[in-house]
Amino acid sequence: MRVVLLAGLLLAAASSFAQPYRPSAERITETVKYLSSDKLKGRGTEEKGGKKASGFVMKQFRGLGLEPGNHGEWYQDFTFSRGKHNNLRSRNVIGFLDNAAAYTIIIGAHYDHLGTAGLFDGKYPAGQIHNGADDNASGIAGLLELARYYTSNTEKEPFNFLFIAFGGEELGLQGSKYYTKNPVDSLENVHFMLNMDMIGRYNPERGVGIGGYGSAAEWPEIFKGVQYEGIKFFTDAAGKGGSDHHSFYVAGVPVLFFHTGGHDDYHKPTDDAPKVKAKEEAGILEIAVQLINNAMKVGKLEYKGE
Repeated sequence: MRVVLLAGLLLAAASSFAQPYRPSAERITETVKYLSSDKLKGRGTEEKGGKKASGFVMKQFRGLGLEPGNHGEWYQDFTFSRGKHNNLRSRNVIGFLDNAAAYTIIIGAHYDHLGTAGLFDGKYPAGQIHNGADDNASGIAGLLELARYYTSNTEKEPFNFLFIAFGGEELGLQGSKYYTKNPVDSLENVHFMLNMDMIGRYNPERGVGIGGYGSAAEWPEIFKGVQYEGIKFFTDAAGKGGSDHHSFYVAGVPVLFFHTGGHDDYHKPTDDAPKVKAKEEAGILEIAVQLINNAMKVGKLEYKGE
């Protein structure tokens, strides 16, 4: 009887100290399932699925209590041309957490994928749905988990947060290029930008790569002591790369880039939700939280170019 009672008390105590704002494998799974479902048909630019995906992110931002981040609007619409395709339409989704601070941390991930590959001129099988579970439904799941953490953890952080879901990444980093040329606030007021692209296929032999380690003088100190059981990581100095952090780095902003590496399903119709490792992704996000929190203990980061 005493053992049972003690177990019950311990369970109750654990529940009372539960932190529902921490990264959740269950929520990650549900987000990835929806964004990479056939209903959204690969979230292609200029396709209905891409617009639906941006609307989904906006509703999640609003539900978490963020403010519209583009001068009172959730969307930052833009057009671009690529090859023979002109006046393509896309949009960034921007949510703002105002902590009345001088500087802002930008956290981003792209929501678009290849769709049915009609804009890629035969490079990928046109007409087939490319669901893009890892690329980059996993990154958007991470974006939403970090937005939940910083809107729900009862702390008033010493930095503002801008959460951006970028459009048009697969067609040449278009959303981040547009944003850095048309920021809602001066890029000089950005502490750093953290980008997540393909963080759902953790390989324990490789670990998660974190790029941008050389983009600020303070990163080595910030990384000290960061760890999470079951997740290993390695750093890469490069601030440039094939995802949206690149646009910020070349614009003079310190960056971090989370990426679990390539795989055989990259840019193929077989990049599906059941292959995403949600538990491990939650662990990766715990590492991201530690780095963000450590970075808020120092003054504005000093950008280091190549």
